[in-house]
Amino acid sequence: MLDLKEFIRLSLDEDFGSGDHTSLSCIPKGSTGSAELLVKADGVLAGVDLAQSIFKQYDADIKFEKLLDDGATVQKGMLAFKVHGSIHTLLGCERLALNCMQRMSGIATLTRAFVEKAAPHGATILDTRKTTPLMRHLEKLAVRIGGGQNHRMGLYDMILIKDNHVDFAGSITNAILRAVEYKKSNGLNIPIEVETRNMNEVFEALQNGQINRIMFDNFSPALMRQAVKEVNGQYETEASGGINIQNVSEYAATGVQYISVGALTHSAVSLDLSLKASRH
Repeated sequence: MLDLKEFIRLSLDEDFGSGDHTSLSCIPKGSTGSAELLVKADGVLAGVDLAQSIFKQYDADIKFEKLLDDGATVQKGMLAFKVHGSIHTLLGCERLALNCMQRMSGIATLTRAFVEKAAPHGATILDTRKTTPLMRHLEKLAVRIGGGQNHRMGLYDMILIKDNHVDFAGSITNAILRAVEYKKSNGLNIPIEVETRNMNEVFEALQNGQINRIMFDNFSPALMRQAVKEVNGQYETEASGGINIQNVSEYAATGVQYISVGALTHSAVSLDLSLKASRH
């Protein structure tokens, strides 16, 4: 996973290049000023701590005043933070801070909406690996800020036997037996989850056992209710595929424990935020 400081450094290098020639040409060196982060839409705020790290990593002399915490429910017109110091720093770091905060806040806002629909039924909302390359750790942080939980972080912390693994292995039975042996021979202590596409595959997974979770992929709510009943608490259960904000409550009501939603990170709309020069 890319270190946060390295992420900030690389992101600023990408933007600055040979220099912020607009600010350097328009604003005298040594000029100081203040700016404030204006919320321009209702939602859930995320990335305030990251924004502070961006400004402070580039310029340790920057003064950052946090007015709202990550996870705060915000309305249009609220201020999230104030920052004071070199105007060149404020202008140079503005876009990176905004890009990250807008993206993260959009994810947190969408996650919160799913969580509120699923919570009355006891289901937990999960993200997926459908994330922006090298932004995964921030996008998954935004999911947690929004009240969801993270599924596996990458390919390394869970064995998730999906449809293509099953087809290439020849069957769910083959895939599970090989995964169990692989864990044993490599001394791995990571969970095994298997994706199922129909009830026959659910029965096959149950017959083999030696797993931690069964995923029901693109099941209807009625079929999922049946599948959850068949599992009968022997393993964790997860719903995935075709789940949106309109039907998530219906899926949660089936008794499934986890609901993974790729849309949290691949379809979230960025929250409208703006850094404005302070006139106070």
